[in-house]
Amino acid sequence: MMGRRTVRPSAVISLNTGGGASAKTMPYPARTPVLALDFGSTSVLLTTSDSDQVSPADVEFARQLAREAASFARSVERRFHGLANGRGVA
Repeated sequence: MMGRRTVRPSAVISLNTGGGASAKTMPYPARTPVLALDFGSTSVLLTTSDSDQVSPADVEFARQLAREAASFARSVERRFHGLANGRGVA
């Protein structure tokens, strides 16, 4: 498991979700998959460390990413359903 970071990042990029934001996995038969995160005119592509093979670290990162994405979704849904104005019910 990847633990807490001990070195502070030198840069932080904030990409806000909203209209037009999307996430898509692109599997390829001849290379490892790519996860595309699109935020309007900005795209982020997540790939494995090597395009031809997957390492144990790649698998662990993918699992961590899935756990944190699920946690993020639950938190957003909880906040959405809890809006006091009643507009937050999906």
